[in-house]
Amino acid sequence: MPLPTTYTYFSPIPTTYQHQTTTPNIGGPTTTYYQSVTLTTSNVVINPTKRKFHKKEPHRRQPPLSSPPLWSTGPPLEKDTWTGPKKLINSFQLLVASALDKIEDSIILPLENKRVLPKTVDPTVQLSGNFGPVQESPVQHDLQVVGQIPSCIRGVYVRNGANPMLTPKSGHHLFDGDGMLHAVTLTGEKNASYCCRYTRTSRFEYEAELGRSVFPKPIGELHGQLGLARLALMMARATIGLVDLTRGTGVANAGVTYFNGRLLAMSEDDLPYHVKINGDGDLQTIGRFNFNDQINCPLIAHPKIDPISGFMHTLSYNVVKRPYLKYLSFGPCGEKSREVDIALDQPTMIHDFAITNNFVIIPDHQVVFKLSEMVKSGRSPVIYDKNKISRFGILSKNAESDSIQWINVPNCFCFHLWNAWEEINNGEKYIVVIGSCMDPPDSVFNESSDDPIRSQLTEIRLSLSTNESTRRVIVSGMNLEAGQVDRTQLGQKTQFVYLAIAEPWPKCSGIAKVDLVTGQVTKFMYGGQRYGGEPCHVADGEEGYLMSFVRDEERQKSELVIVRCSNMKQVALVKLPTRVPYGFHGTYVSAQDLEKQICT
Repeated sequence: MPLPTTYTYFSPIPTTYQHQTTTPNIGGPTTTYYQSVTLTTSNVVINPTKRKFHKKEPHRRQPPLSSPPLWSTGPPLEKDTWTGPKKLINSFQLLVASALDKIEDSIILPLENKRVLPKTVDPTVQLSGNFGPVQESPVQHDLQVVGQIPSCIRGVYVRNGANPMLTPKSGHHLFDGDGMLHAVTLTGEKNASYCCRYTRTSRFEYEAELGRSVFPKPIGELHGQLGLARLALMMARATIGLVDLTRGTGVANAGVTYFNGRLLAMSEDDLPYHVKINGDGDLQTIGRFNFNDQINCPLIAHPKIDPISGFMHTLSYNVVKRPYLKYLSFGPCGEKSREVDIALDQPTMIHDFAITNNFVIIPDHQVVFKLSEMVKSGRSPVIYDKNKISRFGILSKNAESDSIQWINVPNCFCFHLWNAWEEINNGEKYIVVIGSCMDPPDSVFNESSDDPIRSQLTEIRLSLSTNESTRRVIVSGMNLEAGQVDRTQLGQKTQFVYLAIAEPWPKCSGIAKVDLVTGQVTKFMYGGQRYGGEPCHVADGEEGYLMSFVRDEERQKSELVIVRCSNMKQVALVKLPTRVPYGFHGTYVSAQDLEKQICT
C-alpha cells in the first residue's frame, strides 16, 4: 500500500491549541505540536496564555515515502463542539503523571520501536492511503448531485469508521482508531449535505485533553510484556485520578444503529454512545448510553432489531471474567426484557450473530482471547485456537436461563452473519444461517502464512432434531464481506443479500447482489481506481436501493453512490466536499424516524 508523505497530528484542544504539520524525513517523521494547557490546583493557576509546552514525538524509523499526502484533509474541529472533561490536576498528579510519561517515552517506546511490526499492526500499512484519518468537517450544504436521489430516500445515511485523533507511536491496527461518523443528509432529488464528527467517547476526551494516548490499543499494543506494561501504565494513571476507567475505555468505531429514537455508535469494548442528528444534519455526541441505568456491560457492534416485534437483541462478551458471554434484549420502548448468562469454557471473540423468528443464533468459533499468551509467548491475546471445534448455539428469544442448544460446525469462522431463518423439511426443523466464512480465521488480526484471505458466502444448515450441520458455499472464487439484507426481512427467509466485493483485499471494488436460491451474482463495479465499502440497503417495495461511500483514488475525490437493487444500476451520485476514508458499518435513518428522535 502507498504511504502518506505528510503526517498531520490533530488534537481538538480548545482555543489555545496550535496545530502544526511537519513533513517527515526519510529516517523517520519528526513532528512538533504545541498545546497550551490550563492546570489548576487548590493554590495556583498557570495561565495558559503565558505558558507554552513544547512536546516532541519519539523518532520512529519509516520506509521511504512516495505517495501524495492523504493523512488529513478538511477544516479543523470547531471550538464550540468541545465537550471534554474539565479536570482539576493537582501538583501530586502532575508529578506522578510526568514520571509515568517519562517511563513510557524513555523505556517502553524505545523497546517497542525495536520490534519489527507485522503488517496487521504497522501504522504505515494500516493507515496508508485512504485508510488514513481526516479532520472533522462541519455541515456543508448544497452538494452537487449527479442524477436524481430517489423519492423514497429522505433521511440520513450514517457510516462509522476508525479515525485516530493522535498519530500512533507504536503498533496500531485499523480497528484501534477513534470512532468517527460520516453523515449525508438527503432531503430532495438534488439536495444533499455532508458532515463528519468524532464520537466523543470518554477515551477520546481524556486523550484530547491530555494531548497524548493514555489507553492501550487493544490489538496494536497489547503484545507480550510490553503490552502488560502499557496496561500497568493505564492502571497507574487511573490510580492517581488522571483518568476514570469507570467512564469506559471504548472507541465506538465499528457499528451504528438507530433504536427507540436514538442513534447509537458502537464497538464491542464499551457501552454504546448516543449521538444526536441535529436539524441541519450535524452530529452531536450526547454521551455514553446505558439504557437508562439498566445495564453496565459492553455490547457488540451488531445488534439485531426484529422488524416484527421491534425488539433489539444483542450480546455482550467479557475477556477477563465469567460469564464470558451474555444475551440481552430490549423492548421497542427501550426496556430491558432479557439478560441471560451463557456458559463458555473460554472468552471468545463474537463479533456478530443472527436472529430468526423464535431464536438467537450465536457463533462460538476458534478465535479466542488468551491473556496468558502475552506472558508465555509475547503474542497478542487474540489467538486462533486450532484445537477448538467451532459451533453455533440456538437460544430461544424467550429464554430465562442458559438453555442453549449447541451444534458443531467444524473449521468454520464467520466474522459476519447476514441473516438466518427457520425451515421445516420432511418434518425436520432446521436453522439456515447465511454468513461469510473467512480463512485463515485470524487473518484480520495476526500475520500468518502467505495464503490469500478468503471470505466465501456460505449457507450453514443446523438440524435441531439431529444436532448435525452441513455447509454449502454459495459463491466461490470471490471475496464477499461487509453487507446487508433488507432489514424489513431480518430473521425471515430472504432471496437476496448485498455484499461488498472485497477485492483487492482489503479494498472493495464493487457491490454483489447474490440470489441465495440460484447463486446468481449481479455486480455493480465502481470502475477504475474507485473503491467503496459496505452497501447500505434502503427498502422500497420488493427490493430498494443501496448506498455506499466511494473513493476515486486517481482523481482524489470522494462520492456517495446510490444504486437501484432491481437492475444494479447507479441512479445518483453525490459529490462530497472532503475525503471520506474507508470505514466499517452504516445505517439509514428515515425522515419519519428522525421525527421521533430522543435528544437527551
